[in-house]
Amino acid sequence: MKRFISLALGLSFWLSAQAGLPIQHWTMDNGAQVYLIEVPGLPMVDLQLEFDAGSRRDGVGHSGLSSATAFMMGKGVKASDGLPAMDENALGEAWADLGASVTASSTADRMSLSLRSLTRPELLDAAISLAARQLAHPSFSEHVWQSERERWRASIQEANTKPANVATKAYNQAVFGDHPYGAQPDDKSLQAIDTQQMAQFHATYLQPCLAKVSIVGALNRAQAQARVMQLLAGLPARPSCTVPIGVAEVQALTQPVKIQLPFESAQAHVFIGQPGIARKNPDFLALTVGNYVLGGGGFVSRLTEQVREKRGLSYSVYSYFSPGQHAGAFTVGLQTRPDQAQQAVTVAQEVVAEFVKNGPTDKEVKAAKDFLIGGFALRLDSNRKLMDNLSNIAWYDLPLDYLDTWTAQVDKLTAKDIQQAFARNLQPERMVTVILGGQP
Repeated sequence: MKRFISLALGLSFWLSAQAGLPIQHWTMDNGAQVYLIEVPGLPMVDLQLEFDAGSRRDGVGHSGLSSATAFMMGKGVKASDGLPAMDENALGEAWADLGASVTASSTADRMSLSLRSLTRPELLDAAISLAARQLAHPSFSEHVWQSERERWRASIQEANTKPANVATKAYNQAVFGDHPYGAQPDDKSLQAIDTQQMAQFHATYLQPCLAKVSIVGALNRAQAQARVMQLLAGLPARPSCTVPIGVAEVQALTQPVKIQLPFESAQAHVFIGQPGIARKNPDFLALTVGNYVLGGGGFVSRLTEQVREKRGLSYSVYSYFSPGQHAGAFTVGLQTRPDQAQQAVTVAQEVVAEFVKNGPTDKEVKAAKDFLIGGFALRLDSNRKLMDNLSNIAWYDLPLDYLDTWTAQVDKLTAKDIQQAFARNLQPERMVTVILGGQP
């Protein structure tokens, strides 16, 4: 049966890809925006509900508040509408009985509630009702939070003993400065968080009028509309929508920064980079293709060729952009022997500078485009992957035909387009360099 379902699901997505992926979009009376891709091949649905309530909203001194709020939404619900309260165990048993699942999570930009269920009416109705309770009526137990906070503090203490985590923390703080993207939970910030603040955070940011809902599965528009109404019904109605104030943009670096961190480690950990781009930057695709050539293409990338193949300075070296609502970091990363860390840094910096100045060759661009376009179907070959793409279209207000036009937009890029995009967005002479464990 599992093989049959897997084959049927794969065939369903293959047929959908051949016919295009029409995305339906509408705004409900309560202000929620809904994005729907109908996939009728199997009686299942994935739904992702998102709010502008990520960690960039934590506030000074309260890093971790968004993540704590999302986490505690799965630790119990209050009694409501004649239904009894439920603790974490009762919730888990209820979801197991339905054969469904729900998770709440938080990233830098957004808080998400993800639901997966079969579409049999009695099962889906119960799953949506239970998810609605977790969304609207979390118990935010202070007793539970105190216990979970101690576990979280212990995990942070353990993470601080690992060189990669220490280097990453220092790198993010240097790249982002005072911007919330650079803030990370620590013992002090967790001690400052209590359940009243979680409840206030929840009430402030989880408004129906601010919701973006992505749905992939065997529901039509009318069915999707009804389920979204059911899911959001428990959130308090407001006379008007209170839009959160904007968050400042990430500031560009004005000079190079070098940080040398002593650490007893067999390998030196190196990060080089700077604020890169926001997801809505029109250069996004050009930078994506170019980065495949620079350091995102594994063994065929420039960085691998120069740092690993020609000089044997590192087993693995890579680069990537991490765009978000604001400018995420452009990062080059590698590990090497401590005694050759500085040489590896110098070579990597030279490769990046040369690439920004001169860009890729036509041959490299063709190879990158062939790989990315050839693998594009693999980005859409499961419910989860299709949902990830749909939620990004929703979150970043991308065109509804984005997936249909992606390959054509990539295919028309030239080496000159890529070089100019890198020159506009990267300044190799003003980058952060973090070396943990190397020699000064």
